[in-house]
Amino acid sequence: MPTPDQLNDVIQLQTDVVRLGPNLGEVMSLVVDRTLELVEADGAVIELLENGEMVYRAASGAAKPYLGLRLQQDASISGLCARTGRALLSNDSETDERVDRAACRKVGLRSMVLVPLKHDGDVIGVLKALSSEPNQFAAADIQLLVLLSDLVASAMYFAGKYDRDELFYRATHDDLTGLANRSLFMDRLRNKLIQCLRSEEPLGVLVIDLDDLKVVNDRHGHQVGDALIRTFAERCHQAARDTDTIARIGGDEFAAVLSPLAADCNLEPVIDRLRDALCQPSHFRGLTLPIRASIGGAVYPEDGREIDVLLDVADRRMYGQKRQRKRATRVTPKEGEPE
Repeated sequence: MPTPDQLNDVIQLQTDVVRLGPNLGEVMSLVVDRTLELVEADGAVIELLENGEMVYRAASGAAKPYLGLRLQQDASISGLCARTGRALLSNDSETDERVDRAACRKVGLRSMVLVPLKHDGDVIGVLKALSSEPNQFAAADIQLLVLLSDLVASAMYFAGKYDRDELFYRATHDDLTGLANRSLFMDRLRNKLIQCLRSEEPLGVLVIDLDDLKVVNDRHGHQVGDALIRTFAERCHQAARDTDTIARIGGDEFAAVLSPLAADCNLEPVIDRLRDALCQPSHFRGLTLPIRASIGGAVYPEDGREIDVLLDVADRRMYGQKRQRKRATRVTPKEGEPE
C-alpha cells in the first residue's frame, strides 16, 4: 500500500494540476516529474498512441533525452498495456519477452511499471515509470501510478472536450502561443535527423531566447509579458517556412528545425533575417516594448549527429551571443532596477 506521505504528495499534485488548468502538455510534464520521487524511479514517461505507435510525449529523469521517441505498438510492452487496458509490471527487460529490448537498452532501463491512460472510455496511452535496475517496483507503485493516471485522464477530459484531435493538439502544442511544444519539437527533430541520415542532406537547429522577459514581467506584470511572448511567437511563425518547425520549449525559450537547409550550410544569413523580423518594438495597451533575441544555431552533420549534441552547440552559441550583447550594452543599473 502507498504510504501516507505518498498519498499526501498525490493530493498536493492534484492541487497543482488544477492550477495549471487545461494545459495538457504542462500537466503531463508535471506528472512525469513528480513520478520520479513518488515511486523512486530513474525516469518516467507518458506515451500516447498515435497511428499504431507509442510516442514519448512527456519525459523526465533518465528518459528526458528521449522525448519524441517512437515505439511500435504491436512490439512493445507499452503497446500491450494500451491494447489490454491493464497495469503491467516488468521486473527485467533482459528476460521479459513482451518488451522492445532494443529500445529498453537505448533508454537504459531494466525494470518498469505501466498503467493505461483513458480518455472518454478509450485507452490512448500509458504512464510509465522506469529504473536502470531490475526488480525495482512493486504492487504499491502500481497503485500510485493508477492515481497519477487518473489525474492525467481528468486533464484530458477537460483539455480535449471529448474530441480526440483536440486532445492530441493540446498534448503537442504550447497553450499560450499555439506553437509546437518541446515534445513535438523533439519528435520533429528526431524524425528529420533520421531522414537526413538516409538522404545525407544537412539540417539546421536554432535555439532562440526572448531576452529581458523577466524585466518586462517585473515592471509591467505577467499579462504584458504574455502578450510579448505571443507577439514574439507570431513573428517566429511568420518568419519560418512551411517546412520548418518553430516551437516554444520553455518560458522565454524557443527553438526551430530548419529543413531543407542551403547547400552551403551557412546559418548566419538565416539568423540575421530572423533577428531582423523579431527585434522590432511591440505595442501593447499604450506601452512600447523593445524586443531583443539571442539566437544560436547548429548544423547537422557539421556540428554533430546526435540530438543532444546539436542542441548543446546551438544553446552554447546562443548564450555566447547573449553575453556578448550584454557586455556591449552594459550600464550601471539604477537603484531598485534589475541588472
